[in-house]
Amino acid sequence: HRLELERPILTLQELEKIRQVSDHGYQSSTLPMLFPVAGGHKAFEEALSGLCQQAEERVLAGNTFLILSDRGVNRETAPLPSLLGLAAVHHHLIRKGLRSRVGLVVETGEAREVMHYALLTGFGASAVHPYLAFETLYELFDRGLLETRTRDEAVERYIKAIRKSLLKIFSKMGISTLQSYTGAQIFEAIGLNS
Repeated sequence: HRLELERPILTLQELEKIRQVSDHGYQSSTLPMLFPVAGGHKAFEEALSGLCQQAEERVLAGNTFLILSDRGVNRETAPLPSLLGLAAVHHHLIRKGLRSRVGLVVETGEAREVMHYALLTGFGASAVHPYLAFETLYELFDRGLLETRTRDEAVERYIKAIRKSLLKIFSKMGISTLQSYTGAQIFEAIGLNS
């Protein structure tokens, strides 16, 4: 059995369907990508390694989808960078031989620009829910700053623009499908010293 996604950018309703899925042996779990601010870099490192350990345990427990989420930020907690958290989990599961058993979904407030989605996808995300980008669109719509009839239309236009831009990035690399791009890590750092 496979769960086929129409697109790599998920609305809240689509994310909730994955979060609640229980048919055909599917099971999902949400892992927080947060760390206590007061703990400094040591707490950051512990949270990152704890995230990887939790991911491994959840896959071994039969979860088929892991939702890595940075929701819940407050005065005491800060988010792990979503790309770092995703890449750490992706590589940890590869090292343990478990990566093919699970789909990774990222729920993040960081993703806004096309390159954010390209990087998250390139480092293993099957899908991304950019909740802050959507909430920003809702705010702009409510203020009358968008030329759309509904909030949902604003979100659909945003998703369409991201999809078209991702396809352009893939095609420049000679890749024709999202599946071929997911986890491929086809990136180069330009202008950085060794």
